[in-house]
Amino acid sequence: MATEKKPAAKAAKTAAPKADKKESKAAAPKKAAAPAAKVGPTLEGNAKTPRLQLAYERDIVPAMKEKYGYKNVMEVPRLEKIVINMGVGEAVADQKQIVSAVEEMTLIAGQKPVITKAKKAEASFKLRAGLQIGCRVTLRKQRMYEFLDRFVTIAMPRIRDFRGINPKSFDGRGNYNMGLKEQLIFPEINYDRVSHVRGMDITIVTTAKNNEEARTLLEGFNVPFRK
Repeated sequence: MATEKKPAAKAAKTAAPKADKKESKAAAPKKAAAPAAKVGPTLEGNAKTPRLQLAYERDIVPAMKEKYGYKNVMEVPRLEKIVINMGVGEAVADQKQIVSAVEEMTLIAGQKPVITKAKKAEASFKLRAGLQIGCRVTLRKQRMYEFLDRFVTIAMPRIRDFRGINPKSFDGRGNYNMGLKEQLIFPEINYDRVSHVRGMDITIVTTAKNNEEARTLLEGFNVPFRK
């Protein structure tokens, strides 16, 4: 009789946990679904967003939609990139000048530039193919907006006899080109450490289809044009 009760007791013990597991699963509350992610960037709540980028989203886009009748936000022209190119003529005789030019360009743009080299040899200028003759940097996104802000509000007013930039320097495809005679207008440059005064070319590339729309876009960023 004792041998018959043991299997029954074991069966009861093994069956009990299974029933408990089923009951616990049924009683456990379901996890709440995760909230849906917001679509689009939240520029207003991001402390790292540049001031001009906020101005573009908040002020420039609505103003240009109203003026030109854009139906879609993606049609509104925007800044694509800013290219800064610095030629170093004295590097033909002294290649060490490239090092100081790269250091100055890094301070001005906040990004390390690439060194440009001569593609062809020119005997009249004592230029060999592959010789380092300058540096160039391409700024996009946040660094692009930050540079334009410093350039318009701080550097431009320091240009000697400045009365605004030339409104005829557009290329017909929405891009603007301008040249600077010296790098000393940027406050990042220490005058006492400058060995040579160097000029540079600045190209502002936009997605505008014509000069008028590109000028309206740049005027929204408070770029001063000569009247």
